[in-house]
Amino acid sequence: MAAQQEDRGLMAWWRAGTPEGRRALVAGSLGWMLDSFDVMLYALVLAALMKDLGMAKLTAGLLGSATLVASAFGGLLFGILADRCGRTRALISSILIYSIFTAACGFAQTVAQLAVFRVFLGLGMGGTWASGAALVSETWSAEHRGKALGFMQSAWAVGYGLAALVVAVVMPIWGWRAVFFVGVLPALVTVWVQGRVEEPALWRARKASAPAGRSRLADVFRGKLGRLTIAVTLMNACTMFGWWGFNQWIPAYLSLPAADGGIGLSTRMMSGFIIAMQVGMWFGYVTFGFISDRVGRKRAYVAYLLTAAVLMLAYTVTRHPPALLLLGPVVAFFATGYFTGFGAVTAEIYPTEIRASAQGFTYNIGRIGSAVAPWAVGRLAETSGFGAAFSLSAVAFACAAVIWRWIPETRGRDLA
Repeated sequence: MAAQQEDRGLMAWWRAGTPEGRRALVAGSLGWMLDSFDVMLYALVLAALMKDLGMAKLTAGLLGSATLVASAFGGLLFGILADRCGRTRALISSILIYSIFTAACGFAQTVAQLAVFRVFLGLGMGGTWASGAALVSETWSAEHRGKALGFMQSAWAVGYGLAALVVAVVMPIWGWRAVFFVGVLPALVTVWVQGRVEEPALWRARKASAPAGRSRLADVFRGKLGRLTIAVTLMNACTMFGWWGFNQWIPAYLSLPAADGGIGLSTRMMSGFIIAMQVGMWFGYVTFGFISDRVGRKRAYVAYLLTAAVLMLAYTVTRHPPALLLLGPVVAFFATGYFTGFGAVTAEIYPTEIRASAQGFTYNIGRIGSAVAPWAVGRLAETSGFGAAFSLSAVAFACAAVIWRWIPETRGRDLA
């Protein structure tokens, strides 16, 4: 009985949301989950890709970096589109783009062809977060916004875990090309979003009352917003450098033989390790939403980032597979959970008429800054080993924590 009461208490925030808000959260979560599913397939089949297409670690890292750069431009483009044309329209378009070009990766015969498909996939990938975060932020109250965005962000871990499961089942039988073909399925979600999810009332009201041409990306640099935009973008660049530098290479690190600096796990064992990490990642995302709503965005962010830096260093010196299996979910918990707070912080800083544009800019320009991570880790792994390469991620997390000195606490702010 007590447990049932506790469950009701934990989910009270969900019942407090409006039907519009709950549908928006489901739409944003599905878009983000399937974004993760499609994007992370590359990392999960990377060892096989490198062998089949004759790619060196440096080239593989460059392809990962190219995807991130493209996603940055996609985030900027779709952020502006979401402010001008609507959150749901931008979300639908981005899902269609990344679904189609994920499937196209399965047809690639050369590294150059694969690079082109990954660039277009990145454009859609970048648009999903900007439109989805704005959609969810504007349909949930300040009291529960962090929790709602936490559950949306946690969908990334679910998508990553599903991708690992698909790789474990499909690749040993049909190969890596078939894995990419599965990536077209997220396009089906757009049918439900089109029919069931409305534009937020806040956006509709502001759109009706705003003068033509009022929303401009340049507004994110006006007055006090300019300094905040720079600080938030730099902080996000550091967190994403740490995340992508680690996660783009973890599947390959676990799969490559010891002679190449890896752990030497089979494809199915590697997928199992990745799925275990996604469990920790999911709990990190969700708990961050509750913690940041209780103690504040800044305290929660700094605590997670500093802990992630320490745990990342511990992971880099661990070679025993059982220890890695146990440590992986804990690293994922702290090294990803903080992302939950980014949508809430940026939603609470910027006004409605430029919110999606500002979120797209700060999130995705951060991606451009972090795009060097897959390349840098791949290059350092080739010359100095994965231990030294992954230590770059730990340093990036620590730098992100320091930058929070210039970002204010925003918990509890009503959206303007």
